[in-house]
Amino acid sequence: MKLISALGLDIGGRRIGIAGCDGTGLIATGLATLERRSFGYDVEQLKQWVDRRRVHVLVVGLPYTMDGEIGYQAQKVQVIAESLSQALGLPIEYVDERLTSVEAEEQLKTTKRFNARRDKGQIDRRAATIILQQWLDTRRNLQHSL
Repeated sequence: MKLISALGLDIGGRRIGIAGCDGTGLIATGLATLERRSFGYDVEQLKQWVDRRRVHVLVVGLPYTMDGEIGYQAQKVQVIAESLSQALGLPIEYVDERLTSVEAEEQLKTTKRFNARRDKGQIDRRAATIILQQWLDTRRNLQHSL
């Protein structure tokens, strides 16, 4: 089995949820939530994760509209993702992230200390984990069907 190192990103206006995977590409894990300050700051923080984890690819959640269209929000994410890709020298793969934040919040509600208003960063990190896990599962399923 070929080793993989991917960084899952849930890009928002205020925060970027970050997830990573084990080398086998089986399990995604939430790593951090980056509070966005400027593009340069974002790149520097992500570069540390990329270097530390020897990342080969960025997996970015793309917020399609509910009818599957690329709307305004998805276009904004694409612009940021393409810029990050170029700055970090890594390819991007997009994953449909519709409702991942809702799913992340639902998963976190099972935690007694979770507060949706206070823990936005935790939701972003969990959403990034869901995005990356979807990508890993799809990738694994494609390899098994060949």
